[in-house]
Amino acid sequence: MTVKYNLYSPLAVQMDRDMSVSLWCEEVEDEQSQVQSQTEAPAQGCTMGSSQLRAAWDPTVSGHRVIQRLLHVEERYMPSMLYITLIQRDPERREELAKWALEVCCECGCDEAVFPLSVSLMDRFLSASLSVPVSPYCLAAGCILIASKLTECDNITADTLCAAAEYSFQPSNLREMERVILATLRWDTAAVTPQDFLPHFLASVEERRDGDRGDSEEGLLPTLRRHSDTLAAMCACDSRFLGAPPSLVAAASLNCALRGLSNKGPAQLAVMSEALAELCQADTVVLQCYSDMIEYALRQRLRSGLQQGPTEKDEEVEHERPGTPTDMREIDF
Repeated sequence: MTVKYNLYSPLAVQMDRDMSVSLWCEEVEDEQSQVQSQTEAPAQGCTMGSSQLRAAWDPTVSGHRVIQRLLHVEERYMPSMLYITLIQRDPERREELAKWALEVCCECGCDEAVFPLSVSLMDRFLSASLSVPVSPYCLAAGCILIASKLTECDNITADTLCAAAEYSFQPSNLREMERVILATLRWDTAAVTPQDFLPHFLASVEERRDGDRGDSEEGLLPTLRRHSDTLAAMCACDSRFLGAPPSLVAAASLNCALRGLSNKGPAQLAVMSEALAELCQADTVVLQCYSDMIEYALRQRLRSGLQQGPTEKDEEVEHERPGTPTDMREIDF
């Protein structure tokens, strides 16, 4: 039976009104989502992902099972030992590209997952080809473009990346580089990064702290997340951490943040370190070694930033100088 509607009938008007409703998957940012976005916001000397709306944290998609799955997959996305050895002999060019990628992600307000994923894509591409393209910045921009498309609803545009590189390459060159990267990686681009582990490690640490938490540590979790993100981003720029598994980098970054921010005693911090080592399936001594490496690298960054001379902003916050290596506010990447 065929049903015909008069275009001017009340039913047709109602149907037209219903069809005009937006079909976009929109989220309403309530008080809970605002707290969650503050919890997951990074502090890498800039603002990334501040305009992104995030769903509330779901404990059912966390826990030991998810961590085990990430640990099982992370080895698949590690660069080759030959590439690691070659880069660590001459790390300047690779670190220069990583720092440029971080600056671009910060200036464009990208989600915090874009930068580590773009660096992982760049390392895997160079590991497979063992040759730097004619335009290294075009390679870095292509990796940022792919990472943004994977992790963001409104991805960064090719024109924006060309402008960030002062038009040393054209959008057509960038799109061709994108195709070359995807072909080299065989479209396997969803790599595991330290930022994938951090929320799950933080949730496990929070569960262990619930029974022994004082009033002075209320609200510490968002700060721990921001500082851990900062330290993990610093490790992505530093070639000394190139061969470290993402889970170990995430655990060491969180361990450093705990040591610098928490008011726990040495015994309690040792228990936290053992818990993190168990989560990333690493020896406690290895985790401690990488934590010390991170703090040493951080002191180097802070020292090099101070040697460049104070700016007007530095003079305004002179009374807020960091008291511990991981209590940082400005890091010169």
